[in-house]
Amino acid sequence: MGKYYEYLHTVGFEETNIVGNVYYVNYLRWQGRCREMFLKQRAPEVLADLQDDLKLFTLKVDCEFFAEITAFSELSIRMRLQELAQTQVEFSFDYVRLDPDGTETLIARGRQRVACMRGPNTRTVPSRVPDALARALEPYAS
Repeated sequence: MGKYYEYLHTVGFEETNIVGNVYYVNYLRWQGRCREMFLKQRAPEVLADLQDDLKLFTLKVDCEFFAEITAFSELSIRMRLQELAQTQVEFSFDYVRLDPDGTETLIARGRQRVACMRGPNTRTVPSRVPDALARALEPYAS
């Protein structure tokens, strides 16, 4: 399946609904968090570029659910590069529950497509994926 960038997360009560399982919107938040931690750890030059005029616009997000999880579930959110185009990047995410006995269960799978843009907010235009980001993503291609 290829190498992945891993973000580890423990589910908290605030991420569950009245029934006690994880509310669906949190899976999308975790995609964003995983992407942010990847930038911080593997592509800090891109973070500096985001402070300048680079913008990452999320164009599309989806998530397919296979099993429920509850508070204090231990998760591995595993991000891979699906596609690297001139101005866009598509990521895939596997949400894996890590059980105390060492077993791993795929509980959900998601995707996210991001466009690189530059310019002032009223006149942003597509921009090439920064070289630093492309290099950082290379090892995670599926």
